[in-house]
Amino acid sequence: MTYIVTVQDAVTAFADWMEPTDSELDAIEAEMPRILAEVEALDVQIALLDQAPTELDQRRARRDRRRVLSERAVLANRAVSGAVA
Repeated sequence: MTYIVTVQDAVTAFADWMEPTDSELDAIEAEMPRILAEVEALDVQIALLDQAPTELDQRRARRDRRRVLSERAVLANRAVSGAVA
């Protein structure tokens, strides 16, 4: 079987304009604490799908939700004040 690839896809797949700019990378870096908090909270939720949550599990889930909300508040305050990370 022969696969047909268009020349345009092969040329633009590695074009310079497809790379993130420095400002986009800075924005990602500024949001990284929130992203990591959300990933950890999601990990807890996934772990609790298979079992009945214990009191310790519920505390961990609440702590992770509070951490996500805290990180979101920090980013929102930073955006309102115009501060850069």
